[in-house]
Amino acid sequence: MPPALRVRFAPSPTGYLHIGGARTALMNFLQARRQGGTFVLRMEDTDQGRSTPESVQAILDGLNWLGIDWDEGPGKEGPYAPYFQMQRLDTYRKHADQLIAEGKAYRCYCTKEDLDAQRQVAEKAGGAFKYPGTCRERTEPPAGRNAADAVIRFKMPAGDGSVSFTDKALGTITKTHSDLDDWVMMRADGIPVYNFGCVIDDHLMDITLVARGQEHVNSTFPQLMLYQALGWTPPDFAHLPLILGPDREKLSKRKHPEADVMVHKRNGVMPEALLNFVIRLGWSHGNDEVISREQMLEWFDFSDVGTTSGVWNPEKLLWLNQQWMKQLPVETVVERLLPFMEAKGIQAQGDPRLETLVRTLRERSNTLEDIATTAANVYFRSGITLDEKAATKHLSGESLNLLRKVRETLVALPEWSVEALDGVVKQVSEASSVGMGKVAQPIRVALTGNTTSPGIGETLVLVGRDESLLRIDAALTRG
Repeated sequence: MPPALRVRFAPSPTGYLHIGGARTALMNFLQARRQGGTFVLRMEDTDQGRSTPESVQAILDGLNWLGIDWDEGPGKEGPYAPYFQMQRLDTYRKHADQLIAEGKAYRCYCTKEDLDAQRQVAEKAGGAFKYPGTCRERTEPPAGRNAADAVIRFKMPAGDGSVSFTDKALGTITKTHSDLDDWVMMRADGIPVYNFGCVIDDHLMDITLVARGQEHVNSTFPQLMLYQALGWTPPDFAHLPLILGPDREKLSKRKHPEADVMVHKRNGVMPEALLNFVIRLGWSHGNDEVISREQMLEWFDFSDVGTTSGVWNPEKLLWLNQQWMKQLPVETVVERLLPFMEAKGIQAQGDPRLETLVRTLRERSNTLEDIATTAANVYFRSGITLDEKAATKHLSGESLNLLRKVRETLVALPEWSVEALDGVVKQVSEASSVGMGKVAQPIRVALTGNTTSPGIGETLVLVGRDESLLRIDAALTRG
């Protein structure tokens, strides 16, 4: 019977949750959930300059916003705790010492200056630098150096050979031993490098599947050699395609602000839309574009992950976001809209107009920020600035006479509802023997300042009775 599925997401907390990391987390999460496995969150926090409590919180905040929850990890301590690498240093030291004792690793006393000089020689000769094994057979430190200054290197087996693995996304990949060198496992300060720490942790946490970006393919080979040296069975691997920016370069926060998950939250993107977007950057299900979490859970498998890089398409993300704003319950969109309204100085909690605002504007808005901006500029304010071209055309002559008739009817209206207000337009139109557009456009310009808006009934409801009458009065002064 195969072991129970255990997958992990192991980010380096360096200040933000990267879009690529979010996709990796999502795919691991989906695989665990659909197969009844365990999803583990582990923090590879060995970059002490950037792995701060705030950086860890940024990862947690991003995952929580996206709704990607973990079974074990920070805040959900399980049997394999701790889940921070800096709290596991004794474990790494123990296994490094074991490998040294077995002749499978050694202390290297070469300084940075030594290695830089050797690297320059290799580059001048037109070749790639490989550590030449200077300290491979040393049993004592050279003069003037001691064990506290040494890094620990893995000792590659001598002679010809190769290492292979079958990737769940890429197929079988092979590399010869001659392409590998005696790589550093642990720094002099006792902190493990990636290839060492993740192997120790994955084995001790019983991880059975490692899914990560294609940039880690080459890291898999030294890791497999380490598994072999320790007599451990490696997990399965799946390497996911890269995500490229619109410029076709690898997505990075330095060049691409959109690489930060929380930028999208601040821009008014829905988490459902972002998940939908990133899952499609490397995986697909037929021609389906709008994919729910429930459908992802039903359909996702690493065997369907592609091999070519996904390219960031901001227009596609905005299109998906609009689809999700239209699909989600109005109450959900209203709740998520409130912070954007508050950021614009609008205290809209409990305002009866909000549901009408969402129903009306989500058909023509790409983000929550778009809705809030329109609300602040048009509906939740006093007064309006008229577009002079629109006012000249629709607020003069007979148009103003029609607007006066509308105002007279509005004042006497007992119910300020969309249906009743649309009825006013129809009533004035029929009484004046003109088309409804002739009546609607002067109202629209008077209320919004221009010739485009939702339906007249919705617009009057959103502006409100008192403010609508004030704006109409201001428009009538032009006559």
